[in-house]
Amino acid sequence: MCIFALPKNKEIKMTATTIPVGSPETVETAGKLGLLPEEYDKIVQILNRNPNFTELSIFSVMWSEHCSYKNSIVWLKTLPKDGARMLAKAGEENAGLVDIGDGLGCAFKIESHNHPSALEPYQGAATGVGGINRDIFTMGARPIAQLNSLRFGNIHTQRTQWLMRGVVKGIGDYGNAFGIPTVGGEVFFDDCYEMNPLVNAMSVGIVKKGETASAISYGVGNPVYIVGSATGKDGIHGATFASADITEDSAKDLPAVQVGDPFQEKLLLEASLEVIKTGAVIGMQDMGAAGITCSTSEMSAKGEHGMIIYLDKVPTRQTGMLPFEILLSESQERMLVVVKKGQEKVIEAIFEKWDLNCTIIGEVTATKRLEYYMNGELVADVPAHDLVLGGGAPVYHREYKEPAYFAESKKFSISDVQEPSDLKEVMNHLVKHPNIASKRWVYEQYDSMVGTVNMSTNMPAAAAVVNLKETDKALAISVDCNSRYVYADPEIGCAIAVAEASRNIICSGGIGLAITNCLNFGNPYNPEVYWQFVGAIQGMSKACKKFETPVTGGNVSFYNQSTIENKTEPVFPTPTIGMLGILDTKRTFTGMAFKQAGDSIYLIGASQNDINSSQYLFSYIGVKNSPAPYFDLDKEYETQMVLRELIEQELILSANDCSDGGLFIALLESAMIHDLGFDIKTDKNFRKDAFLFGEAQGRIVVSTANEHKQALELLLNEKQIPYTKLGKVTQAEILIDQLSYGICHNFKQEYDMAISKIMTEE
Repeated sequence: MCIFALPKNKEIKMTATTIPVGSPETVETAGKLGLLPEEYDKIVQILNRNPNFTELSIFSVMWSEHCSYKNSIVWLKTLPKDGARMLAKAGEENAGLVDIGDGLGCAFKIESHNHPSALEPYQGAATGVGGINRDIFTMGARPIAQLNSLRFGNIHTQRTQWLMRGVVKGIGDYGNAFGIPTVGGEVFFDDCYEMNPLVNAMSVGIVKKGETASAISYGVGNPVYIVGSATGKDGIHGATFASADITEDSAKDLPAVQVGDPFQEKLLLEASLEVIKTGAVIGMQDMGAAGITCSTSEMSAKGEHGMIIYLDKVPTRQTGMLPFEILLSESQERMLVVVKKGQEKVIEAIFEKWDLNCTIIGEVTATKRLEYYMNGELVADVPAHDLVLGGGAPVYHREYKEPAYFAESKKFSISDVQEPSDLKEVMNHLVKHPNIASKRWVYEQYDSMVGTVNMSTNMPAAAAVVNLKETDKALAISVDCNSRYVYADPEIGCAIAVAEASRNIICSGGIGLAITNCLNFGNPYNPEVYWQFVGAIQGMSKACKKFETPVTGGNVSFYNQSTIENKTEPVFPTPTIGMLGILDTKRTFTGMAFKQAGDSIYLIGASQNDINSSQYLFSYIGVKNSPAPYFDLDKEYETQMVLRELIEQELILSANDCSDGGLFIALLESAMIHDLGFDIKTDKNFRKDAFLFGEAQGRIVVSTANEHKQALELLLNEKQIPYTKLGKVTQAEILIDQLSYGICHNFKQEYDMAISKIMTEE
């Protein structure tokens, strides 16, 4: 349904004098909205008068951490953003945009929906998926793949199971109905996430170069449209809500949780892409956090123009909505579109065809101000520049200090841990642990094959591999972060997250191009939490420079902590890395599965007497505080580049990196796919628990046909890359140092069913 008439009322007095003057209680109100006293003073200075409640609401959401990054931007600016393939740098558009050749660009981004998912897991997760997809298609890119990174508390508690069921169903229902495959992700459990789960959603889309749209507004007199769903009271002050702690009273904030409709989003996707191709669009932006407020201010500030907006023209789902409710609503499946004047009928015809609201609610002005009217009354008048990140939004340098636990962790020594007498008991523990066991219960609820682009469903690989039809290319995509490593050492832990994402892409036959990130931390006003944040940024920066994977953007999510009975506990620092890679030819696609009995197995990379922060040490031994595992960035890079050569020369049959659970789990993952086994020897220079279960970085398990062994060893020796001849693939049995540990299939049954048993029996 389209509404065509642009309201014109020359009698309206468009001055700030029509706005009621603030009262002494306004400062207290500002505090309740999340504004600091000094921020209220700054607002008065900007406006040269006291703000009214609507204006306070506008500033409170735009100056929230969620929108302004006021406590993080000084460090985000230090991340590497330049690269030869970059088509849009961090902060320039709704998502990063990378040149992937053949006249194509890839738009990709990851964002969090943590707080909404903690209160209403189904809608919180579903709308997280919807929001990140809109960021992709507002740029003119068609989403082709989704991934997610999920963190929950103790899987045996009722709360965690309730959260997990809701989140997984929300992601599955929205993504499946929207018609985009979920091709990969990760799930991690720890008590620190019990009250505050993390739900990070990533979307990847493809666009022809030259057919992109920008989130900008300019051209005096150009009409401003709101398109898509009607506006309701769901999600009001959602950005402010996302910038506060989860408490026992948080359930009262349920109106801050949005409600999604994937079928409406599918219509909006098709209409938006069709509209962009007409050339009639000046700019387009999703109405995510802060709704109309955010889209009007950011587009106007970027284009150095202003807008007059008539809020009474906005299609609403409820009668009697107040101006601040309309402005701040985060109702889903809506866009703001600025159109070239004279092209209205072109735009309206398309949205009418797709049976979507298409309403002119204002026009572009030269004032650089946002003037919001309701029934002829000027209810807010604010400068666009002063609302936004990079403009007048506040920027803070927060205090940070090293926490006491960090020094304590350095005291750990492997010599304090007695080697286990029963290796099979350790194996059984790891195979069934929720952090290592198959996530089948999760991913079987997702449609991974819709669109028939997912190449790694039938040939599992270390990364998700997505076919680019009508080309010889494929995308390789990975989402990675071991938050236990980051807690142990933020700089090393975050560098490992980047390195592991790259390692997964290399193992799959690709090369990393760029990253997006979702930075999940506790309260930035806590100096120890902020120390974790700063360290993570520094580690990310070093690793991204080494792997030449610039940061295209992402999301900062602070205040991930729970306050119960006056005790506040932050989650593990969790800087989730989403990396985009490319296979320039599908010929290099490499899976993780062993192919046949008799093939030789090698471990590429140096083993270490190291069990630091491993799942084995943390959950089997019970040591919760230890350093990050061994990691050498330069050696990691060299190992990955040699693996790339081995793949290009077709010298290996499979590749799987050693990560959670160490070498044993990597071998088991490669063997289980075709119900094979392995016969290996451990290295006597290392403790067996360290060799098998330690998580020292930079190690990759590969298999090769025997006729290629000599060429493989020759290249590794030439490049001076350490390696170990482990043994061979067997028909089914698992042998270590000539001792049998049973049939691989028995481990596989426990691995496959561990999480399903918990989720269906408890």
